[in-house]
Amino acid sequence: MKITAQDEYGLRILVRIAKCRGNAGLSIPQLSELEGLSQPNVSKLTRILRIEGLINSTKGHVGGYVLARPAANITVNDILKALSGRLFDQEFCINHTGVMKICSNSVDCSIRSLWTIVQSAIDKLLDKITLADLSNSEKEATVTFQSLFEENTN
Repeated sequence: MKITAQDEYGLRILVRIAKCRGNAGLSIPQLSELEGLSQPNVSKLTRILRIEGLINSTKGHVGGYVLARPAANITVNDILKALSGRLFDQEFCINHTGVMKICSNSVDCSIRSLWTIVQSAIDKLLDKITLADLSNSEKEATVTFQSLFEENTN
């Protein structure tokens, strides 16, 4: 599993917006400058995040992007699903049959069981981590994430 640039940059943009104090939000040029990303890339990501209902845009001279709901109500799982989808879902098996019409392992597949369990574990953890958690300092976030991880593994 790899974290894509789109995942990383999308998370960074959302954290930046979450930390913004004020009703105007942040514009594409501001986000671009603050995060060191190209304006076209920021534009693409904010479009995805807006369509997925994570941010709202305000128009006008002082317009910008603001969170669509409180940071504490946006999970990392919500964000990653919006940016790149799930690591594994049942459609995966349908779309990866090889040269056959159906997968040769469609009836009895231990690999599918593995990916289902991995996805479940990821969902369980990432549903507990919010954008508000990511908006804390690295030290505070590390403590929170470690605690959640230990909770999930016990």
